[in-house]
Amino acid sequence: MKPPVFSTLGCRLNAYETEAMKKLAAEAGIDNAVVVNTCAVTGEAVRKARQEIRRLRRENPDATLIVTGCAAQTEPETFAAMAEVDRVIGNSEKVRAETWAALAEPDFIGATERVQVDDIMSVRETAGHLIDGFGTRSRAYVQIQNGCDHRCTFCIIPFGRGNSRSVPAGVVVDQIRRLVDRGFNEVVLTGVDLTSWGADLPGAPRLGDMVLRILKMVPDLPRLRISSIDSIEADEALMQAIATEPRLMPHLHLSLQAGDNMILKRMKRRHAREDAIRFCEEARRLRPDMTFGADIIVGFPTESEAMFENSLALVGECDLTWLHVFPFSPRKGTPAARMPQVHGGAIRERAARLRARGAGQVARHLDAQVGRRHEVLLENPRMGRTGQFTEVRFDSDQPEGGIVSALIAGHDGRQLRA
Repeated sequence: MKPPVFSTLGCRLNAYETEAMKKLAAEAGIDNAVVVNTCAVTGEAVRKARQEIRRLRRENPDATLIVTGCAAQTEPETFAAMAEVDRVIGNSEKVRAETWAALAEPDFIGATERVQVDDIMSVRETAGHLIDGFGTRSRAYVQIQNGCDHRCTFCIIPFGRGNSRSVPAGVVVDQIRRLVDRGFNEVVLTGVDLTSWGADLPGAPRLGDMVLRILKMVPDLPRLRISSIDSIEADEALMQAIATEPRLMPHLHLSLQAGDNMILKRMKRRHAREDAIRFCEEARRLRPDMTFGADIIVGFPTESEAMFENSLALVGECDLTWLHVFPFSPRKGTPAARMPQVHGGAIRERAARLRARGAGQVARHLDAQVGRRHEVLLENPRMGRTGQFTEVRFDSDQPEGGIVSALIAGHDGRQLRA
């Protein structure tokens, strides 16, 4: 029996769901299959998915090749038209046991339709119960939310993930308890739109309520981390947790996207640049060691040089450390694809300038850590991360998965040195 091969493209949530699919495929007895879990966030992501499918078909000529994920959900016809592909299944289908049971049948291709992609907007549940997190020996990721109710003009993801839906708090707490019992020292809460967690649950709890509940109900959890959030939706309880809970790590990744108010309006974002600056100032007032990462799109349609300069200035005004720079590429089916586009050369030049500004911010952060002592979670015997998510390199082996106190001696421009 040849075990299935899984390839994951895109976000951490996709990686989480690949782990769920591995479990379901094993339980169903899937044999000699290749599963590609695609991303749809940009046109380039779809191109890479097609490239990956062709590569895996060359390497596995006799395997059943199954395509799933956000790109399969939003444009199933693209992948169904590829000669290399045997089956296309949607994002809700991929986490159902019955889907994998059907795939395990010897004559499954003739028995069911080749494309199995339902209306994602009708889905009301998450797959949070399927696995007890995944990750390294030190850090586990737990999905608490899926989907998104917002309709940013550049984003196709709601059509790949569906509307926002939450995992009940009790399920999440039980899952985290099991992870702590298995020896994980850090848990990361993950989802598509984390700050919308709870809106569809009885009483409409907020993300901060969940964070405080986890820290109270799982006292043995050393470190809790939040992945990407929409700062405009940060609730009072979350700010309280930032101020009072040392086990909540002092690092937030913000979905900012731009620093110009007109561009933010055309993106259909719900915040202004002043809101982003105010949030960062308040979070840092409550937690002086807080660091921020951020997603920023460069070259959104109609972006002028002056508008880009506002995004560039926001890096300093929010004191962002870790930048994810996304050169804009239009996604078919989104309003932004129909707007006046910025020339590709200008987009590349602006992206380079923004990345250079980001590199300067990282250097400033690393300089400031020299001589300080940090609690470092070891991802492997020679490398770990501080609470601020900064990498630390050790000269001798440390206990993998453990948390050690380390004095920072210097840095190499990318990592701290202990």
